Amino acid sequence: MGKLFYLLFIHSYQLGIRIAALWNSKAKLWVAGRRQFPQLNQQGNKTIWMHCASLGEFEQGRPLLEAIKKQYPEVSIVLTFFSPSGYEVMKNYKGADHIFYLPMDSPSNADRMIETIQPSLVLWVKYEFWYYYLTAFKKNNIPVLMVSGIFREEQSFFKWYGAIWREMLQSFNWFFLQNNDSKELLETVGIKNNISINGDTRFDRVLEIAAKFEPMLLIEKFCGNSKVIVAGSTWEEDEEELVHYVRSNPQIKFIIAPHEIDEGNIKDVQKEFAGSLLYSELITSGQSPITEHSSLAANVLIIDNIGMLSRLYHYAHITFVGGGFEESGIHNVLEPAVHGKPVIYGPEYEKFAEAVDLVECGAGICIENALELEKVLTELWNDEALLKQKSEAAKNYVYSKAGATKKIMEYIQEKRLLTS
Repeated sequence: MGKLFYLLFIHSYQLGIRIAALWNSKAKLWVAGRRQFPQLNQQGNKTIWMHCASLGEFEQGRPLLEAIKKQYPEVSIVLTFFSPSGYEVMKNYKGADHIFYLPMDSPSNADRMIETIQPSLVLWVKYEFWYYYLTAFKKNNIPVLMVSGIFREEQSFFKWYGAIWREMLQSFNWFFLQNNDSKELLETVGIKNNISINGDTRFDRVLEIAAKFEPMLLIEKFCGNSKVIVAGSTWEEDEEELVHYVRSNPQIKFIIAPHEIDEGNIKDVQKEFAGSLLYSELITSGQSPITEHSSLAANVLIIDNIGMLSRLYHYAHITFVGGGFEESGIHNVLEPAVHGKPVIYGPEYEKFAEAVDLVECGAGICIENALELEKVLTELWNDEALLKQKSEAAKNYVYSKAGATKKIMEYIQEKRLLTS
């Protein structure tokens, strides 16, 4: 019965995406990316297959992928994504030999992908469980490692109807988990002897990014000597909470990086923040001196590209991370925290261990509405010692969590998964 419902879900999902593709650009990319089955020419080397749901999971798996390539330069790396948000941004990533969309889960697709890739090792990052792929790995005796896994009580694995989901768990050779809560949950369904708590490889990734920081001269010019708030990965609901404070505080510089940067959304954000400046305009305006009437005198800069956000947080005194007013939850809070910045976000954060931890250590601040946001910001601006304390707490938290990648590499070496 479980497989029947799973198949109904798979077919319904595909049908829904194809219908949505008639008007939705992301759905169009999802469909177009799966029109041709992935092809590659095997060279006889061992092959690693890493699967990531989207861009966030890739950033989580990236430190491990690059550590493997450094330690085993002869291996071939295949990277698959489920979402266009991951594939379209990383399709030209040089650290992998082949990058594909993952074909939709089915017995034939799973067998064909295994035959095509012939993986020696599969790395499954954080989540996204596909029954036919995972059970095919087990059937073919292909080792599968869960990287930075995290589990919650409300997931299907831990429900009376979750037999098919629990069967998927049996396909993993080892679970590298983020926290003890996940370990205890897996133990309730009989997963006990192939678990370790190694933390989250994203900490290693953000530390690496911070270490390679390069100054952004135009951003420095825009910020000048002003107080700066960087709001990253914002949605409409986040922007609604920010807009009154932005209008009331023209002396503060705001850098806003919307999660969606399509032309329509950027225009909407511009309307919401009247008198704002686009980064693409800053590139031109930045060549001229700042005057009272120049566009550089605007106090809001809207980022209309992808790839800058992690560096932008360096210039903030206080940061705001979007998604906390969406059911899916907040975006990456580690990127600002690694720079030693307090992080403010909305109430939908409890599914994210690092966001919970930041609140507990005093570096993260949850707000429910615009009034609370204004109160928090006023308090931080007026209490320099408090701002410094929260900034240091953020940085110390990230640095204390480093090392998950090293632990997984030690396991791979110990088990000789990539050596003959």
